[in-house]
Amino acid sequence: MEEFAGKVAVVTGAASGIGRALAERFAAEGMKVVLADVEEDALQHAAAAIRASGAEVLAVRTDVSRVADLRTLAERALAAFGAVHLLCNNAGVFGPPKTAWEQSDADWEWTLGVNLYGVLHGMQVFVPLMLAQGGDAHIVNTASEAAFTVRPFTGAYNASKHAVNLVSETAAVELKLRGAAIVIHSLCPGGVNTRVWDAARNRPAHLADDAPLPPEGQRLFDSTRTGLAGAMDPREVASVVLEAIRTHRFYVFSHPELKSGFQRRFEQAMAEGEPYVSPRLLERLGG
Repeated sequence: MEEFAGKVAVVTGAASGIGRALAERFAAEGMKVVLADVEEDALQHAAAAIRASGAEVLAVRTDVSRVADLRTLAERALAAFGAVHLLCNNAGVFGPPKTAWEQSDADWEWTLGVNLYGVLHGMQVFVPLMLAQGGDAHIVNTASEAAFTVRPFTGAYNASKHAVNLVSETAAVELKLRGAAIVIHSLCPGGVNTRVWDAARNRPAHLADDAPLPPEGQRLFDSTRTGLAGAMDPREVASVVLEAIRTHRFYVFSHPELKSGFQRRFEQAMAEGEPYVSPRLLERLGG
């Protein structure tokens, strides 16, 4: 996709952070944008702001952990604009930092429900739609640099992002084997100034878990939340994504400097050594 004007983009997690930045950028390129998010007030505020720029905008409250909500999202997008040319499965949450064995079933269900099943539901609903409508289409699945790293006390998040990247890799190969004109992208951002660390504001009551954090988890939470306040602007990520779509690039890294850590991890694995963890992260955790 080199020309964006007049085409239709659907973005989940679009009320804030990377999702909102993507929606704003696509609108600036002349696309019609469908914003989806579980946070109703923030969603309507984002939609109004983008609509004020002159773009055609549809806002649909969506819980991506529910496939029925994705079906409704697709139906409303088609009813409003007639097609979907670009889907960004971007909605994501970060659960409380605990050891892998201390994270509760509720922690796992919430994290995987949004981060992984949100992507799966998006592809289950929109890939058949895109195949049926014909023509070029793109799907951007938001994984994370965590898909290539080991970060202690974030087992559920790590697992979800590793899985999103692997599912994206698998789907990309499968679509190519089918000869489909759908291009998959795996977005793996590093530190970005978003509210992902405050995702508990949208955690469902039936999946609540108020167990205290272990000391290391609390240090990780506090230091990362502080660090993200000065991290990359989401609009920079949106620019990287736009260029990746134009060039059909599968892996989309917002922070190329992190690749050396990815390489070190794979080298450790090939050497059958210990899991590689960033020394800077260990220092922050007091290890």
